[in-house]
Parts: sequence; structure tokens; C-alpha cells
Amino acid sequence: MSEYEVLYRHYENCFDRHGDNHRGVDWPDARQADRRYQVMLGLIERRPCTLLDLGCGLSHLYEFISSGRDYEGVEYAGLDISEKFINASKKKYPGNRYFLKDCLKEPLELHFDYIVMNGVFTEKREMSHQAMYYFFTELLLKVYPFADRGLAFNVMSKQVDWEREDLFHLSLDDLAWFLHKNKMRNFVLRNDYGLYEYTVYLYREPRV
Repeated sequence: MSEYEVLYRHYENCFDRHGDNHRGVDWPDARQADRRYQVMLGLIERRPCTLLDLGCGLSHLYEFISSGRDYEGVEYAGLDISEKFINASKKKYPGNRYFLKDCLKEPLELHFDYIVMNGVFTEKREMSHQAMYYFFTELLLKVYPFADRGLAFNVMSKQVDWEREDLFHLSLDDLAWFLHKNKMRNFVLRNDYGLYEYTVYLYREPRV
């Protein structure tokens, strides 16, 4: 059993308890969940484009894209490590492409213009900070080569009044040094949307 299995098992338990809604993927507030989807999609600079929702869960990002907002030209695909979530998403949206894959154990081997990882790194549950940091860095290194234009992810901020033990609070210095060392220098930090987290946009090319 991989140490990070505790993460997706937790989300599966949330789905079992709460059903197909924001609490089913452990977002406590529906409006804040929508705000995260909007921020994730802020990564996109050019359309038409292909988008991979890595850690897609119940495909709520696709529902946000399809709900009448101005995201025409975004071709959605979902990927998850959980067979339970992939099966639920396929049942709801049989026209979408979905992939069941553990990207730490097998290469992604699928190129997309943009990849978003919403909520993949916000919780660590019973994992130590060191173990979660390893999971975070290794998964990012595995996935980034397959994002042809850009990639987005969110983590919990350390600029808070207090930190929760089950959440992954990552310092800006640790993040910046990791990105610099691994030649991911074209990044933007989003800390402007009112939640106790921040989102990072990684771009292939410098923005001018």
C-alpha cells in the first residue's frame, strides 16, 4: 500500500457519506468550491485548448465549465487514481474522456495544453509533512512534462492564524526554491481570492 493511498481513500469516504456534491469531495462550502474552479481556469490564456483535470473526482470542474460561463473551446478530460470516482464520472458524462491512472507508478503519456490539479495537494490527512512534500514534488515532476502550455495547482498557505494538522501548508520560499531548481521559473502566484490557500500557475513560456 502506498502512503498516499490515505488521500484518495479519504475522498472516497467523503463521497460515500455525502454523495455527489461539494462535500462529497471534501469542500466545505459550495461557493468557495466554485471560486476555486474559476481560479483554476484562470490558467488558460488561449482557446481552443485541451484541459486535463487531474484528480477530477466527480467532474465538478466540468460542470462549472458547462454551466453557461464563458469557457467555450475548452476540451475537457478527467483523470483520477480512484476507480470509484472515474466510474461515477463516466456514468454522468459518457462523452468525456476519462483515465484511471496512478501517475507516480506509470507515466501520464498524454499531452494536454493545460493540466489543473485542484485539491490534489491541499490535504495530507495522516501523512507527515515530509511524506506529503515528497508526494507533491514527485507528482509535479511526473506530470509537468505533459502540460504543453501550463499547469495549475493549489496548496494551503502558511500565512494563516493557525495551521490544521491534516492540511498541507507549504511555504512560499520552499515552493519557489523547488520550482527554480527544477527549471519551472515561469510561474504566477494567485493569493487574491480570499481563501486560506494559494494557487500556482506554471507556464511553459515567459508571459509578456
